[in-house]
Amino acid sequence: VQLQASGGGLVRAGDSLRLSCTVSQRTFSRFIMAWFRQAPGEEREFVVAINFSGGSTYYADSVKGRFTISRDNAKNTMYLQMNNLKPEDTAVYYCAADSRLIVSSVRFESEYDYWGQGTLVTVSS
Repeated sequence: VQLQASGGGLVRAGDSLRLSCTVSQRTFSRFIMAWFRQAPGEEREFVVAINFSGGSTYYADSVKGRFTISRDNAKNTMYLQMNNLKPEDTAVYYCAADSRLIVSSVRFESEYDYWGQGTLVTVSS
């Protein structure tokens, strides 16, 4: 299973970006999908996850109300719409996937078997 993240870039505070993560797997709809991020000098942290159908989502408090995760199972793609970006959102964003997670584990990176290469988001003040 290969994950390809894209959409990062350099933006100013208050701007928006949309990240995409495409999965090379026809059983995409069987994966719980998530975004994590890693800021310079920091540990990787959970951002948001979405269940198989897209009907349930789980957000970190730091992005709640600003970021929106979605998925299109017909296109094997997950999206992260990021609005009102802040300098503290600067990080490499990674998409992750797993087919065996339970809801209580979606925030733990060790629970995900598949990872994308990361896309850099830089937010200037």
